[in-house]
Amino acid sequence: MSNISIKITSDKLDLQTCYQFVEDASSGGIAAFIGTVRNDTDGKEVTKLDFSTYKPMAIKEIEKIARKALSDFDIKKIAIHHAEGLLKIGDIPVIITVSSKHRKAAFSACQFAIDTLKETVPIWKKEYFSDGEVWVNAHP
Repeated sequence: MSNISIKITSDKLDLQTCYQFVEDASSGGIAAFIGTVRNDTDGKEVTKLDFSTYKPMAIKEIEKIARKALSDFDIKKIAIHHAEGLLKIGDIPVIITVSSKHRKAAFSACQFAIDTLKETVPIWKKEYFSDGEVWVNAHP
């Protein structure tokens, strides 16, 4: 059984699915990061976001992040799911869950995963404002 779950989808992300994937009888903790679409950036009203990916490369990069997390932190399982397409305020673009025997490893691996994802994975975000739009987080 694999200890990594990766998904990029236009379907609604589901925290319960990610939680259930990382559940493990030998784990004493599960950490989760849930990114949500907020209604404000630098004082400007955000109305929606549009996420675009180069899916084959994005999946490979996310897999690298998951494998590095497994090798560098004492964790059991990791799930990294990201949305693509148009999202409204309050929608969830990313969920990361990590299980480990002890909480510190789960928290550290979860933070490593989201920070590295934002730096290296080819996922682009277009923010729509009440008065225009802009591409942000243009990764490699």
